[in-house]
Amino acid sequence: MPFQQGDAGKGAGLFKTRCAQCHTLGAGEPNKVGPNLHGLFGRKSGQVEGFSYTAANVNKGVVWEEQTLFEYLENPKKMAFAGLKKEKDRNDLITHLKEATA
Repeated sequence: MPFQQGDAGKGAGLFKTRCAQCHTLGAGEPNKVGPNLHGLFGRKSGQVEGFSYTAANVNKGVVWEEQTLFEYLENPKKMAFAGLKKEKDRNDLITHLKEATA
């Protein structure tokens, strides 16, 4: 199933409970265990300055867009995060990220 516009408010709640311990969203905010996500959409994987990525992540060359995130967030193998199995949750989170990282 492809990405569909979700509920940004519900996505904000998901980010707070599932993502914020490892990621920040705002311009100039620090990296944590995971990279800062500001400017995420349209960026290639492994490109946040000052964050130490694995070579595999840098070389993967994925461009983060709605659909690539929708697929990745179901089962992200490189994070301690188990993923979001429900399509609705992924749609809501990505909708929030589109607004919060622009």
